[in-house]
Amino acid sequence: MTLDIAAGAPDRPADEGFGLDRVLEELAEARRRWRQAHHRSFEPGGREMPALEAVDRIVEGLRGALFPMRLGPLDLRQESEDLYVGHTLDTVLHDLEGQVRLELCGRLEEVDALRRAEVVAQAHSIVRDFALTLPDIRSLLDGDVVAAYHADPAAQSVDEVLLCYPGLRAMIHHRIAHRLYVLGVPLLARMVSEAAHRETGIDIHPGATIGRNFFIDHGTGVVIGETALIGDNVRLFQAVTLGAKSFPVDSNGRVIKGQPRHPIVEDDVVIYAGATILGRVTIGRGAVIGGNVWLTEDVPPATHYTHSIAQGAVRPAQAGSGR
Repeated sequence: MTLDIAAGAPDRPADEGFGLDRVLEELAEARRRWRQAHHRSFEPGGREMPALEAVDRIVEGLRGALFPMRLGPLDLRQESEDLYVGHTLDTVLHDLEGQVRLELCGRLEEVDALRRAEVVAQAHSIVRDFALTLPDIRSLLDGDVVAAYHADPAAQSVDEVLLCYPGLRAMIHHRIAHRLYVLGVPLLARMVSEAAHRETGIDIHPGATIGRNFFIDHGTGVVIGETALIGDNVRLFQAVTLGAKSFPVDSNGRVIKGQPRHPIVEDDVVIYAGATILGRVTIGRGAVIGGNVWLTEDVPPATHYTHSIAQGAVRPAQAGSGR
């Protein structure tokens, strides 16, 4: 048998194929079963769900619109800044509306003319409400940038934080994703947050509520669960987990969705690298959690909670001890 360089494959008999007829039939049947089991309607000529590529473009445009002279196009000048932001948002929000429609339609067992009209109106309302929150998102992110600059002695400027810090990158995505989650499009929200997860190694569920002036130092390996509540002026280091201790199930053994199961972290808390905090526990205001601590219980305010290497156990230091 000779190698056909032009075709990039060895010669084979003309009647020898890959059995694609059978493969195509079985794949079509698998899709039919899936759609039937999950109540998916068949829409000729259209997608059933939002597209990752579209979501990535939307987030890229939103980043540029929020911080045009830092995250916008290379040739942008201040005199055309407003024009760029306006044009970008007009494009991005129209694209977002299309993706929102897809998510909303994907929940319906059938899509008739009436339901489609309702989806169109609902999608427009969601995107309009989202657009109105963009100034607040920018304000929250400004606080996150300043918090990182003041907390990290290695930061030489706020511009360095915005351009280089993975924690800030993750928070741009999270501030956008959380707003979409609250507005009722959790799939799109999760796609936005997972884009940051892929880029930074920081995994923040879009349902997590995070206050002002939040800083993730270094960031790699941080995990924040869906129902976590985080106050203002909180700082986390790498490999911190704010996770669930257990998952309640129903009578059929299926996990119950939406139950509060992640920690509450009050204002002015610092959690050092490698700490794992599980369950609906409360870390009181001003507490400091040391590195590599494993916690499944409440911590009082202003407590310095550390891992004692000598004793090989987790112990709380005296309340009120310094940070």
